[in-house]
Amino acid sequence: MPINQPSNQIKLTNVSVVRLKKGGKRFEIACYKNKVREWRTGVETDLDEVVQIENVFVNVSKGQLAPHDDLQKCFGSTDTKKIILDILKKGELQVGEKERSHELSSTWKDIATQVAEKCVDPGSKRPYTVGMIEKAMHDVHYSVKTGKSAKSQALDVIKLLQEKKTIPIERARMRIRLSMPNKDGKKLKEKIIPLVEKVEDEDWTDEWELVAFIDPGALRVINDILETDIKGRGKVETLNFASVGEGDGDERLE
Repeated sequence: MPINQPSNQIKLTNVSVVRLKKGGKRFEIACYKNKVREWRTGVETDLDEVVQIENVFVNVSKGQLAPHDDLQKCFGSTDTKKIILDILKKGELQVGEKERSHELSSTWKDIATQVAEKCVDPGSKRPYTVGMIEKAMHDVHYSVKTGKSAKSQALDVIKLLQEKKTIPIERARMRIRLSMPNKDGKKLKEKIIPLVEKVEDEDWTDEWELVAFIDPGALRVINDILETDIKGRGKVETLNFASVGEGDGDERLE
């Protein structure tokens, strides 16, 4: 399908391209930056906020539209919206070199930060700084994986550092005491227990009191539950940290 105007007349700024190869042909759609991932994770649901222009291209940068015959042959349809959704779902997000470098650098820092938050030196029980974790990641030649979450990669890094014995490192666990009226405890127990890694003690005598080990990141979630669901009638105290060994899950307290 010919375009009556020069390709540079199609003004596409701040664009991200999603490309799908199908039936030996290449198809592209023009999307707003950062919106494709939001769409794929369900954060963004409005297609108009994701796709810049409802056209299917052979080449977005040159403004070359895909011929209708090719759309019919490869997708079995010329329904533009349907094809765009297919490309958005299955296509590969094209990232420029500068953007890719920034994204890798940002993910690297995010991974190191999460490892530092989750781990301690088993000898001193002290946390590591982000810089110390980054150095250890360099030492084991860790490479950031695109398309894999920083959280998942942080767990991979912890295992790798433990295997290589680059630095003495173990997962940290926070020991807490949670208390609230019994009626609130019965109401919230099903929400709280999934956030707990190990229950040390539980008592219902005067109120619900729970002493347990949690991932440090769960503390904020528990506080939010207390504030939202029972308007602060419960309280949570941090007792100390523990490092969790591999295998049997034994805690070694301060």
